Parts: sequence; structure tokens; C-alpha cells
Amino acid sequence: MPMWACDSDGCSKPAVRNAGDCILCNRHLCSLHLQSPYHQCPSWEDADHYDPAAGEAERKEIERLLQKINKEALAARASELRDGMPCTIPALQYDGSKRSSIMGGMNYHIDIVFEDGVVWLARIRRFDAASPPPALRDHIFQSEVATMKFLEEVAIPTPRVFDFALESEENPVGVGYMLIEKMPGTSLRWSLASPDQRRKVVEQLADMLIELRKHPFDKMGSLELSASGPLHIGAFARESLTDFDRSRISALGPYSSLEEYHTASIRLILDLILREEMYSQNPIDAYLIHRFLLDLIPSVLPPPSFRQNTKDHHFFLKHADDKGDHILVDDDYNITALIDWEWAYTAPEPLAFNSPVGLLPVAEFYNGVNALGEEEEWLAQMFELRGHLGLARAVRGGRVQHFFAFCCGYDLSDWKGFLGLFRGLRDAVGVDPGLGWEEWKGVALERYRGDEGLRVLLGRV
Repeated sequence: MPMWACDSDGCSKPAVRNAGDCILCNRHLCSLHLQSPYHQCPSWEDADHYDPAAGEAERKEIERLLQKINKEALAARASELRDGMPCTIPALQYDGSKRSSIMGGMNYHIDIVFEDGVVWLARIRRFDAASPPPALRDHIFQSEVATMKFLEEVAIPTPRVFDFALESEENPVGVGYMLIEKMPGTSLRWSLASPDQRRKVVEQLADMLIELRKHPFDKMGSLELSASGPLHIGAFARESLTDFDRSRISALGPYSSLEEYHTASIRLILDLILREEMYSQNPIDAYLIHRFLLDLIPSVLPPPSFRQNTKDHHFFLKHADDKGDHILVDDDYNITALIDWEWAYTAPEPLAFNSPVGLLPVAEFYNGVNALGEEEEWLAQMFELRGHLGLARAVRGGRVQHFFAFCCGYDLSDWKGFLGLFRGLRDAVGVDPGLGWEEWKGVALERYRGDEGLRVLLGRV
């Protein structure tokens, strides 16, 4: 997550960025905490014990947030939307023991209980010193609303959105919020499921992905609300895909091809390295890695045979954080909802329908093994049984897409995890295969000795 600083005019600007989304350490499915899906990852409830300092900082952050919320105004708005039906909101206080049920990495949730038993959730964006500027927070928030509005018209169980408001002086609640349907079920815990229950979940996911395949878009980006007319695809709604120059905010996209997207996102990372806003502790290594990834783009694009059987201009909605806890299930492992659509985007078929991250055999994946796990095989087989050979091909050929996506912007403090992914990527595409890090770095320094950015970095040493 980026870190931000304020200039003398009060405008937010970036200081140093470190991307990632692991539940505990803020790395995306880091190799330390998720050696296999939900098997060895510390639970939400263990987070405060894992890092007491982080737990205390979180407590203070949430308490500051709760102090800003006008509970009476929130209840009044919810009641108004249901024609005056009375409702109650529990006392607002931080309770670390209930962390998993009320709070995610980016949002805080408050139950709104109506007199007739109906329950809504107020979904409130968390923010602290590490949060992006308000304009970007609003863009991300509105894109999530737009995505959920789209999903209301699709045969996939997702919460309905009843209302939303951005943080502003005119908002009596005091914080930005959305009022959504509270869905039944609990977050999927893969380690607690039997093989039959896992297979049941995968089968349902296959059907839901097939449903999303029926709703193509014409660009790659994030959904946006429109003042009039249908929803449309706009710029990506994610911090890591946004450039900042003092008070100017420039989100990447939308794009017409996967090649355009990869090129723009990697060039942004290279620029941030040179501006000392990213990888400030190891800029030369990071620059060499991403300069190599830029050259590797043609090798990771879907092969011509794949593109000939799909429409290049078609893009499909993809969940941006599909490691498993976005799935709610009942006691019989029926999926009751897919939630947390923040950062969702549209992508071409090979990227939109490769395996959800939650199905990866994570230990093998981080060791650079280019082979599908059991659950991924199930997903491919279910696509084939339903006659969707293109989706099955996306799964079976998806490991390169996973390796490449994880290597781009990876938090290099998880060095062991990165080395396995980077080796796996090079081996999978047959470019610099089998080289250890030091040997590869020597090759890369020679390969890019004429690169102006590398010269600048070497000159700073």
C-alpha cells in the first residue's frame, strides 16, 4: 500500500509505495503467511498476537474512524430508504475479537437492524496515513458501487446496493459509506472443507464464471457510474495503477488490449523507481526486474491460436482479490455470495478466467512449479464438461499469467517468495531459464547497460 505525505499547500502527494495485500503483512498472498490456501495462514483473530504493534495501530485507526461516524444520521438515512421502517445500530466500538466479521483490510462494516428483522450493512472505507488522496478513494469507492450495480443484473449472488455517499461537508454521516444487503453465510475457510466440499465450491465457481462470460465489455479497465445512461469502463480504480504528481491524479486506462495494459503498468513502476517513490531500498534490482518484465510482455501474451478463437476486443469482469475469503458459503458449502468487489476490473478471457488465486497450490507456486493444482484441474474439467473449452484453456495455460502478475510490483522484502516466482516465470516462457539470481543479475546488467534509467540509478550509488 502506498504511503502518502502532504505538501505545504495541503495537497496529498506520494512518498514511498510498497504494494501488496496479504491479510496480515500487507503483501499479496505472501509466501510467508499463505504457504497453502488457508492451511497455514494465521487467522484474522490471530493478527493482533502476530504483531502487537500493528494491532495497537489498527485499534487507534478504527477508534478515530468511529468517532467521525454520526450514528443517528446513518440510521435515519437507512430508515428513510425503507419508508420510515425503524432500525437500530449497535454501539460503535473497536473489538479485535470480532475482527473477521466486521472488518476487512480496506473496509469497516456496521450492522443496521430493522424492526422487521431485515439487516443491512454500512460499508465504510478505512483510512489512515497510508491511504491515498480523497479523490482516488472516491474513484475506487464509486467503481465498487458501479461493479455491484452491474452484478445486480447478473445471475451471480452479490449484495445489492441501496445507497452510497462520499465523504463531504454535505454528508451528515461524517464518512463515506454504502448501504448494502447483508448476505447470509460465512467466509470460506478452505482448510476446513473436505475434498467433496471443495469440489462442490469449485463447481459453483465454474458456473458463476461462465455467467460472467456472457457479459462482455469493449475495454480493459474498471466500471464507472454514469450520470445518465449505462455503466461504462473507465480508468483502473486501484492505487497501484495510479500516478501522482503533487495534486494531479492520473489513473491508468482504459485499454484496448492486454499488451497496452502491461506496458503502461510496468512503465509506471519504472518511473516510480526513478522518482524514488517505489523500491527505495533496492532500486537497481527492482529496475532490472521490471525492465526485463517489460521486454517479456510478448512472451506472456496469449498465443495466436488462443486469440484466433476469441474476440480480442472482448473483456470480462474479474474479481481483483480472489484468494477465497470473498466467497461466502452456508453450512453445506453452497455459495451464498461473492463479496468485496473493490478494485474489480475487466480483462481479456485468458486473464479473466484463469484460476482464482485461492485455488493455487501456493507452496508449489512460490517454488516456481509450473503445474496446476488439484482444484485448478477440477475447474478446467468442469469448464470442459460444460462445453467452454476456451475457459478451460485459460485455466490450463494460466500459470504464466499468474507468475507474471505476481512478479510485477512484488514486495521484494519477501525475497524468498519472489525468487521462486521469478524463476518459475523465466522457466515457463523459456527466457533466461535456470539462472540463479546473481547470475541473472549479471546478465541483466550487461543487457541493459545502455538503458538511460539504469544509468541514472547506477549514478546515484
